[in-house]
Amino acid sequence: MTGIGVTLKLWTACRKFALPATAAVMLTIPGAFAQEAQKQPSDPASSQDEIRQYCTNIADSARDQRYLLQKQELEKLQADVDARIAVMDKRRAEYEDWLKRRDDFLAKAEAGLVDVYKNMKPDAAAASLNEVKVTTAAAIIMKLSSRQSGLILSEMDPQKAAVVTNIMSMATDPNTSKSKDPT
Repeated sequence: MTGIGVTLKLWTACRKFALPATAAVMLTIPGAFAQEAQKQPSDPASSQDEIRQYCTNIADSARDQRYLLQKQELEKLQADVDARIAVMDKRRAEYEDWLKRRDDFLAKAEAGLVDVYKNMKPDAAAASLNEVKVTTAAAIIMKLSSRQSGLILSEMDPQKAAVVTNIMSMATDPNTSKSKDPT
């Protein structure tokens, strides 16, 4: 037999004998029922007043305890929020540092790249710019003098030169949306 079966048999046997045993014990205690009769209040209104008074007395301490628990929970949440803000501030500072270093590098590289194309012959610069992205080519050509830009554009593939020219015109148009992809 399993442990559950044995437990159920014992429980059933105990239940059969529990009620008669309790009755016998109660009858042997003299005055047990008499004391209960004395505990009943004589006036139900005074009983309600006692209950109301008890509830009123413990209401303030219960409210204080509830407020204390809520305050502790709020303090715990505030500490969690503060920790997350600190992490986010640290990450933002790291990102800003990385972005500054990247922008500095790009500015140096761009200046050097424009100088390279400035010193190249127009046909060699055009051949090179035909192989890069049109946005990159447009950015480089815009930084060159108009004379050099014209010579390079005349040496470039006509279709790519037209796209580069459109990009350059959109870049100078203040009504052009920055979110549009010119390619």
